[in-house]
Amino acid sequence: MKKTIFLGLFLALNIQAAELRMATTTSTDNTGLLDALEPLYKQETGNTLKWVAVGTGAALKIGEDCNADVLFVHSPEAEKKFIKKGFGIDRTPVMYNDFIIIADKSLAPKFKGKNLEESLKLIRDEKLTFISRGDKSGTDNKEKSLWKSIGKVPEKESWYQQSGQGMLASIKIAEEKKGVILTDRGTYIKYEFNEKGKPNLVIVNEGDDRLKNFYSVIAVNPKHCKNVNYTQAKKFINWLTSDDTLSFIGGFKLLYKPLFIVDAKTRKE
Repeated sequence: MKKTIFLGLFLALNIQAAELRMATTTSTDNTGLLDALEPLYKQETGNTLKWVAVGTGAALKIGEDCNADVLFVHSPEAEKKFIKKGFGIDRTPVMYNDFIIIADKSLAPKFKGKNLEESLKLIRDEKLTFISRGDKSGTDNKEKSLWKSIGKVPEKESWYQQSGQGMLASIKIAEEKKGVILTDRGTYIKYEFNEKGKPNLVIVNEGDDRLKNFYSVIAVNPKHCKNVNYTQAKKFINWLTSDDTLSFIGGFKLLYKPLFIVDAKTRKE
């Protein structure tokens, strides 16, 4: 009732709603989370949220170029560099899920009983077709760091193929090629949902602590970009990390599976 009264007064006073520009990652978009959050944000604030979904590297560049007010991304090291250079402020934890390695069902027995390093070495030694995002996204950054942990990124190998596309599109390429790919769990659940619970790609490695996938929200620094709406960006950060919104994110599920775990109040970095 209070929200209805507020919106009625808002419209009656003919106050122009703000349009908040956000650059975010394909995983927050592909999973459907933003489509679910946007009407809530509009209902509770009267403002409109417009976003472009790209890899985290591209999202940070959009912020650096002053073409967004706020960023919702998942590559902690890249985010910290962005802040250090003076391009962003108010970096705030929101949620996490984890990265998983998925592969064509026919390949799954090869991975049985293997840990993360052994799984990566299996892919390399048997030259299994591996699809990399290759787009400097948070997922791409994580994937390359994992390859470096066992040697080097196999960029020149024929079995290592870069899609240059978003997460869900890259998963479909891996499916077509009966290969292997690293993905975030949220997008994988969306892929499972799209496949009616019968996906051709299945999880073959998960659970390593290094595979946690942290999402944060960042306001573009108004000292760097005079045209950004910092006031609304800060209000959006407060709204996104409010108890009600976090409860909604934590309860957002597909196939009865949660896509994200909120940690805005508990993450320590």
